[in-house]
Amino acid sequence: MSSIKPITMPKWGLAMDEGMLARWAVEEGAEIAPGQEIMDIETTKIANVFESPVGGILRKQVVSEGETVPVGALLGVVSEPDVPDGEVEAFVTEFLENFTPEETDDAGAPTPEMVETASGAIRRLKAGPDDGAAVILIHGFGADLNGWMFNQAELAAERQVHAIDLPGHGGSTKSVGDGAVATLAAAVTAYMDAAEINSAHLVGHSLGGAVATSIAAASPERVSALTLIAPAGFGSDVSQDFIEGFIGQSRARKLRPIIELLVADPSLVTADMVEEVLKFKRLDGVVAALRTIADANFDNGAQRVQVRDHLGNVSAPVQVIWGEDDRILAAGHADGLPDSVKVIRLAGAGHIPHMEKAADVNAAISALG
Repeated sequence: MSSIKPITMPKWGLAMDEGMLARWAVEEGAEIAPGQEIMDIETTKIANVFESPVGGILRKQVVSEGETVPVGALLGVVSEPDVPDGEVEAFVTEFLENFTPEETDDAGAPTPEMVETASGAIRRLKAGPDDGAAVILIHGFGADLNGWMFNQAELAAERQVHAIDLPGHGGSTKSVGDGAVATLAAAVTAYMDAAEINSAHLVGHSLGGAVATSIAAASPERVSALTLIAPAGFGSDVSQDFIEGFIGQSRARKLRPIIELLVADPSLVTADMVEEVLKFKRLDGVVAALRTIADANFDNGAQRVQVRDHLGNVSAPVQVIWGEDDRILAAGHADGLPDSVKVIRLAGAGHIPHMEKAADVNAAISALG
């Protein structure tokens, strides 16, 4: 049975323990190639396409559309066409009889923790070897460290990866001062000091991209590389509908179309994703903090902060990644950057390509350093 290959429920993010197979994109009997998109899987955060890790003939779909199964569960079976049906069925039976879901209360798994800094308490999720080069993941407006669920685990295979909540977001302090990019950048630098990180590859998304660029310009010795994903501060305009809707809407029915602006394919947005945003906004101090940050950085569809000119003073390797279908910050904001900046444009992705096209983004981050 060595020529029979299983396809199992992936583990996307350090906290994922199950997923729902939302759609099969291929039929039984189809020939599939490694890397081909073969199904959609829905998690509590977002739905995403699943790329096959193996090639061959899809002999059997073990899990049906709409079924939720634990990480590691058998989804389908691939083999060469000459493998007898009986062997395929025997493989499936043996797998199912011996499969045991992984323990969800593993004491060794990384969990979010609070770090006291000069800018207040910062929540972080740290993963990877302690002696590796550090990567710090900085989310965008209204997000939190869970937005890196498709990236952190893979990046942490060879390096130390810190996903943090900016002030005003997630579990971090809700004290944001004036809410300006420079203030948020000071908070990230304060976190680096508290975590004893001298230099790191900063990966910043949207508002987090402006924050990362600000740090690289003000303290170049603290930045070994810079990956900017749909960064703020690179153009004049921003979707004020998103900013105002995200802050103001308190009902799922009205908030959902606002969240859908983040992605190229609205079907990727799940009910759980919308509910998580609503839960976050109900926390004391959140709406006031978001309003302060928004007023400091955005004004009636315009961006107050501009950081693209800082790139000329950054000596570390820099790359910019943008989804071509971004409806929050237009992909055209990446036009005309210095030749030293590598620009990657991803088709079929919107404002959160690190979730929509995670494999491409992870590969780019790893390649930069």
